[in-house]
Amino acid sequence: METEESCRVVPFQLQFDKPLPSHVTMAEWNPEKDLLALVTHDSKILLHRFNWQRLWTISPGKSITSLCWRPDGKAIAVGLDDGTLSLHDVENGKLLRSLKSHCSAIICLNWEEDNHLVRDDCGHTSKYEDRTSRFFPPAPKAPRMPGLVSGDNGFMDDGEESFQELSNSSLQRFNILCSGDKDGNICFSIFGIFPISKINIYDLTFPLSREGAETTYKLLNASIHKVALSKDLCRLIVMCSGDLVVVGDELKDVHLAGHNEHGLHCLALNTSIFCDRKNELHQVAQQASSIEDLTEVVRTSLSVMCRQWSDAMHTFQEKFSSLCTLIIDHGIDSSPQEEFLSLLGGARTSPPVHQFLVNTLSEVGVKRISKVICGAGKELQSIVLDHLQPAAEVIGFRMGELRGLSRWRARYNGIGLDESLVNNATEKAGMLLVQVERFMRILSSVLQQYANFFNWLLKCIKLLMSEPSDQLLPYNSELIVIFLKFLYEQDPVKQLLEISDADYDIEIDVETMQRIRELVQFGGCSDTEYLRRTLAKEFQQMEISFREAFEMPFVTVSRKILCEDFLPLCPLPSLSKAPSSMRIPTSVSYYEDSSKASLSHYTCQKQYIDYVSLQVPDESFSDIANCICIVRGFMHDSHCLKNGYSSLEAVLLYIPADYQCVDLSLYKDSQIVMLLNRATKRSESAVDGCMMIMHASDLPYVSISRSACTDNWTLQELKDSVAHLNIGDEKARTIPHSVAAPLAVSASRGVACVFAARKRALVYILEEDEDEVSDAE
Repeated sequence: METEESCRVVPFQLQFDKPLPSHVTMAEWNPEKDLLALVTHDSKILLHRFNWQRLWTISPGKSITSLCWRPDGKAIAVGLDDGTLSLHDVENGKLLRSLKSHCSAIICLNWEEDNHLVRDDCGHTSKYEDRTSRFFPPAPKAPRMPGLVSGDNGFMDDGEESFQELSNSSLQRFNILCSGDKDGNICFSIFGIFPISKINIYDLTFPLSREGAETTYKLLNASIHKVALSKDLCRLIVMCSGDLVVVGDELKDVHLAGHNEHGLHCLALNTSIFCDRKNELHQVAQQASSIEDLTEVVRTSLSVMCRQWSDAMHTFQEKFSSLCTLIIDHGIDSSPQEEFLSLLGGARTSPPVHQFLVNTLSEVGVKRISKVICGAGKELQSIVLDHLQPAAEVIGFRMGELRGLSRWRARYNGIGLDESLVNNATEKAGMLLVQVERFMRILSSVLQQYANFFNWLLKCIKLLMSEPSDQLLPYNSELIVIFLKFLYEQDPVKQLLEISDADYDIEIDVETMQRIRELVQFGGCSDTEYLRRTLAKEFQQMEISFREAFEMPFVTVSRKILCEDFLPLCPLPSLSKAPSSMRIPTSVSYYEDSSKASLSHYTCQKQYIDYVSLQVPDESFSDIANCICIVRGFMHDSHCLKNGYSSLEAVLLYIPADYQCVDLSLYKDSQIVMLLNRATKRSESAVDGCMMIMHASDLPYVSISRSACTDNWTLQELKDSVAHLNIGDEKARTIPHSVAAPLAVSASRGVACVFAARKRALVYILEEDEDEVSDAE
C-alpha cells in the first residue's frame, strides 16, 4: 500500500504557502486577471497577485458581508452590513461608486454578463453608441470643497479615468449586478451603477398545479443565502430559507404547507426582460446613469458655491456690523445705510462713521474685504463655467436623447419609459440652464456693485485722512445708492444658491410674466413660473422630475420579475433554534448543455443547464447525515413542467464518516471541488485537510418527482439512493493542516486557494499536464 502511495502522482501542485495577517472570511479570484481579493476578519480587503504580491489594502469602515468581481475584472463590488454597495477600482482600490439600495446587510452578490452579442435584423453585430461625445467635451467632474484633499469628497482625482470608464457602458457588454440582503430583498443594477428593479421574496407567489387544482405558495420569515443569474440573464436561482405557506383566496389567508417546517428552498425567477429588452435597457441605463452622475456634479457645485459665497459674506458682515454698535454707542438714531447716504450727499461726517472708516475699517481692511468678495465671485464664476454649466448642458442633451427614445412606444413603453414624465424632466433640465444664465448675470451685477462701493469707501477714507486720492478708481454714485438700498443687508446670490425649507419667490414684474405666457403659446415651455424660482429650487424640481421619470422603468421591470418554480430542499432549525455560527456551503453554476447542441446551431445561442450543490445540514434529517446534494436541471424543469414531464435530477453523495465537508465550489466542465477535514490517527485533536475534484455530471442522478414536492422535502426522496464517495478513486490531495472556509476557485485560471490553520493561505494548481500524469501512473 505504501509503495502504491509513493508511486502515485500527487495531484494539485502546491504553488504557494503564505502567512496571513488575519483570518479570511471571503475570497474571490478575478475572472480576467491573476488577482485574488481577500476579506479579513477585521473587514479589510486585500488584493494579491498570483505570486502573492500585495497590491493594495482598503478598509471600508464597516463590516463586509459579501464580495463580487465585475465580469471584466476591472472593478469589485463590496456589500456592507448597513446595506451599502460600494464599487472599487481594481488598479488602486479607490471608491468608484457607492449605492444604498438596501436597508440591511447585503448577504450575497452575483455579477453576470450577457454572453450573447447583440445583432440587428441583417445579422450584423450591433453596438449602442453614445452620441454625447460627438457634441460635448468629456463630462465635468465635481468641484472640490475648499479645504478638502483629493478623494475626501468621494470623487476621483482629475487625472484618473477609472470612474469615467466604469460609467461608460457603451464599451461594455450588457451586465447585471444582483444583490440580496438578509431581509429578503433582491436588487438588480445595470452595469452595477443604475438600479433597475427590486423585489422582495416575501411578496413572490408561485402557483403549482396539484391533482388538477392550482395552489399558490409563498415564503415567510425568509432569508437569502445565494443568488445566481443565468449566463443569458433569463433566469435567476435564489437559495433561501423560510416557511413555505399556502395562500388562500385572500392574500392575508395563509397556512403552513404540508411539511410544516422552516427549511431551505430553491426559487427560480423569470428575469427574461433583461435578455429580451437588453438593447432598450442598455440605452436607458447609459443615459440615466450619466444624468445621475452629472446631477451629483450640479449638486456639489451648488454646495461649494454656497459655502464659498457665505464665507465671503460672513467676512463682510462681521466687519461692517461694528458700525451699528458705534452708532448706538454715540446715541444716534439712524441706520448704517442712512449714515452712508448722508456721507454720499456731502453732509458732515458723523463721529461713528468717521471712527469706523478711519480706525475700525481703514484702507487695508477695505482692500482685504474687497479681495475676499471679488475672489469668491471669480471662484463662483469659474465653478459655473467649468462644472455647473457644462453639466447642465450635457444633462439637457441626454434628456433629449431619452425623450426621443420614449416616443418609440413600441419598444420603450414595455420597460416603463413614460413619454410624459420624460418630457417634463427634459423641460426641467432646460429651465435649469435658464436659471444658470440668470445667476451669472446677477452675480456679475452684484460683484460690480460691491467693487463700486469699495472704491467709494477708499475715496472717503483718503479724504478723511487728508491724503491724495487721484490714483483711486472712479465710482458711480447712483450704483452706491442702489447698493445701500438693496445689497447692504440683502444677499441675492445666497438666496439663489441656498436650499431652504421656506419658499422664497423672486418678484417678477407683470410685463415680463405676460411675455413668458405669450412664449408658451408658440410651443415653448409649459411652466410659466420658473422665473419666480431660485437656482437651488429649480435644481430641486429637476431632481424630482428625474426621480419620477426613472422610477417608472424601475417599477415596471420589478413587476415583470416573477417566480416560475420553487423546490423545497430540506428542513432547517428555526431562526430561534439555529446556532449563530451555522453556515451551509452552497454553490450554483451554469454549464453548456451538450444535449442542446443541435438547437444551439440554429439559434446561434448556447444552451445551459444549472447545477445547484449544497452540504446537507446534519440537523435536517435523522436518517441523512454527512452528505452533500447536487441538483441539476431546475431551470430546465420549469419549462418541462409545462409540457407535462420533468427533467429535474438530484443525487445525494455520502462523505466517509471520518471526513467532514468544509466548503465546496462548482468548477468548470460540471466539476465540483470539495474541501474536507479528516481526523487523523496521530491524536484525537489532530486534523488534516483534503481537497478533491470530481465530475458532477458522472454521478448516479435520480429523477425527482414534482407531484409531492410541496408535502415532502426533495432530499428525503433520495435517502434510499445515496451514492457513496470513495475519495481514493478521485483526484484528491491531503493537506497537512486543518482547513476552513472559504474555498476560492478560479475556473479561468485553474487554481484554488485554501485557507489552513495558523493563518496560512495555500494556492494549488488544479490542472496538471495529462501526459505527465499518465506516464507517472
